[in-house]
Amino acid sequence: MSTIIYHNPRCSKSRTTLAILEQKNVNFEIIKYLENPPNSSEIKQLLTDLNLEARLLMRKGESEYKEQGLDNEALTEEQLINAMVKTPQLIERPIVRTSKGVVIGRPPENVLSIL
Repeated sequence: MSTIIYHNPRCSKSRTTLAILEQKNVNFEIIKYLENPPNSSEIKQLLTDLNLEARLLMRKGESEYKEQGLDNEALTEEQLINAMVKTPQLIERPIVRTSKGVVIGRPPENVLSIL
């Protein structure tokens, strides 16, 4: 399995994580997830691999989070996942997958644990 980074070039944490991969001479594939959003099954797999509930993968500070009423605790995992599919900027970033696991690069040094 190759290394994959779900990347947003406008995010400083994502750029720093990308730089760590480059410094470590890791061969990786960049998925610009705002342009090519993951589908529902891909998000479910990421959640499983990260051992997270959907809400913990969401950027709660994004205006879309409040606008879509995603702070409603009654929403199901499926509803939250569908919101991330529809509005990928809600997905926390960056996410890195290697053969050793999956981490969120916050802080970017988290990626070192799976290299």
